[in-house]
Amino acid sequence: MTMLLINGSFQVEGTQPDGDTVHFTPADPNTWELLGTRGHAVKHDALGRATLRLDAIDALETHYGANRVHQPLRFAHAARDELLGWLGFENVRQGPDETVTATTPATVPGSVLTSGADVHGRCVSLVGRGACEGPGGVEADVDAALLRTTANHHLLTAGLVYPTFYRSLLPSLREELTAAARQARTAPGQGLWPGDVTTAGAKVTALSSLTDDVVILPKLFRRLVDFLQLGTPSLTCFPAYLAGVRDHFTILSTGRRCTGLHAVVEVTDGRTVRMTQPPEDLVFDEA
Repeated sequence: MTMLLINGSFQVEGTQPDGDTVHFTPADPNTWELLGTRGHAVKHDALGRATLRLDAIDALETHYGANRVHQPLRFAHAARDELLGWLGFENVRQGPDETVTATTPATVPGSVLTSGADVHGRCVSLVGRGACEGPGGVEADVDAALLRTTANHHLLTAGLVYPTFYRSLLPSLREELTAAARQARTAPGQGLWPGDVTTAGAKVTALSSLTDDVVILPKLFRRLVDFLQLGTPSLTCFPAYLAGVRDHFTILSTGRRCTGLHAVVEVTDGRTVRMTQPPEDLVFDEA
């Protein structure tokens, strides 16, 4: 798979990074313009600093939506801290709202491999630490060996994030990430997996169930939060809500094309919700 290689640096002071988003400034700010023909434009400031969304993974939420709802913070923070430490940041200090106030060093060199931005203008990336050889701003062939050097692969191997795939990722890379996620899931006590109830069933009696107790796929968490904030106490109507949201995806094991997560979500007794397929069996269309 060919992706654009961009050298630059990571800096997180003044931002609120989590396990799958971080800020990056290319060595040449004009490099973002090379992605202009690949769908959505990358939003960036005058210096070129932009928000990255790590491709193919989803970390538990530390602050979702206007009300800044979070998932169990033990694992949300573990993914964030692992990402920042892996990149090379030490002594990360944060304020009460999780804004980073200082790090050592202030910036660390790194690189990204990308094919474009998402609908929010975040650069969807495979993230590497240290600058890659060469000038950057060039096309690079990405294979499984190169993928294994990225933060995306590392966080899946550590069991700290969920695999969440989109159609733009080459199947061979998706298969490598699936293998990493499944190995982490079966390893004793690995990361978030011992507490995961995405397919086993999460009992949701209130919003606090999602913020304090259950460990589930963040995409499902976000849909549940949005539904509960409508003021409906029972989950009986949740599948109908999902049908209206109209997520588009394919179930890899069957080849079935679906519109709406209700196709892979079950609700029992009005308060227990589960996905019928594991996350790595789904490939989503970008919005």
